[in-house]
Amino acid sequence: MNEKVSIITPCYNGAKYIGKTIESVQAQNYTDWEMLIVNDGSSDDSEKIVSSYAEKDPRITLINQKNGGSANARNNGIRHATGRYIALLDADDLWNPDFLSSQISFLKEKNAAVVCSSYAHIDENSQVFGKVDVAKPVITVKDMYVMNRIGCLTGLYDAGTYGKIYLREELKSLRDDYAYWLDCVKKTGVAYGNQKVLARYRVLGSSTTGNKKKLIRVQWRFYREYLHLNPFQALVNLCRWGAAGLKKFRS
Repeated sequence: MNEKVSIITPCYNGAKYIGKTIESVQAQNYTDWEMLIVNDGSSDDSEKIVSSYAEKDPRITLINQKNGGSANARNNGIRHATGRYIALLDADDLWNPDFLSSQISFLKEKNAAVVCSSYAHIDENSQVFGKVDVAKPVITVKDMYVMNRIGCLTGLYDAGTYGKIYLREELKSLRDDYAYWLDCVKKTGVAYGNQKVLARYRVLGSSTTGNKKKLIRVQWRFYREYLHLNPFQALVNLCRWGAAGLKKFRS
């Protein structure tokens, strides 16, 4: 059976970090992969940089498109994917060299279709800081309704068994990655979290996760507009989400 991993990377003005992201994929000790980098209408040197890597490594494919947003770019990559497994990796995040090998082994060990892992945080200079985001061992749909338990850069989905799942473009980047992994868990029933730290998530000053007030507003809108929870249910989930985040920060 096809054991290839299709890595989907949307890139919008990602020239500063995309090279390092590509190199972290090339450093994998699991070599059966393809990396589909969707240049989402960048105005910087992203296309030129990605092209230089693609010319030397046939496993890397550059897909150019007009700016359509992260969900649209990821879906374009998924449509072109030929691998059994789907992984999403943003243009500024990094994988450890054993990410793919560990996650595929873990997926088979658990007889699972969706897995994720623990990950560290890095700053704009690639320095590790803060606490490790430890993956929950077992992740249910109920867990996902409270908060996204799957770090987007660590998720791996068996599309060969369950079919491709696409992101919801109507959300217009309103936690579209959260919705994607929720849809994956809904389809498969459960996800499993590898306790190993296998990736590094870059926190930028302009990122949503770097702006707590904005993140709260986005989370509230996700509960109301995507999950269609009533105000009381949304408030309860928002409190649970906040408490979980505070517990993680203090642990």
